[in-house]
Amino acid sequence: MAISYDPLWKLLIDKKMKKLDLCKETGISTSTLAKMGKNKYVSLEVLEKICLILGCRIEEVVEITENKTVE
Repeated sequence: MAISYDPLWKLLIDKKMKKLDLCKETGISTSTLAKMGKNKYVSLEVLEKICLILGCRIEEVVEITENKTVE
């Protein structure tokens, strides 16, 4: 299983919001945003801040995907 923040990026587009705007409004660092851009794990506290600022549920920010490995 793997984490994907694709729903968040789509939500930001729908809200006409830039990633740096999200950093400013939530107080998360650009390094945390970079981790999310690489689909790496971030704390639940970060996800909570994003959900509160955007007025959405966690399912609209992150999803679990199948981890595709090459054999």
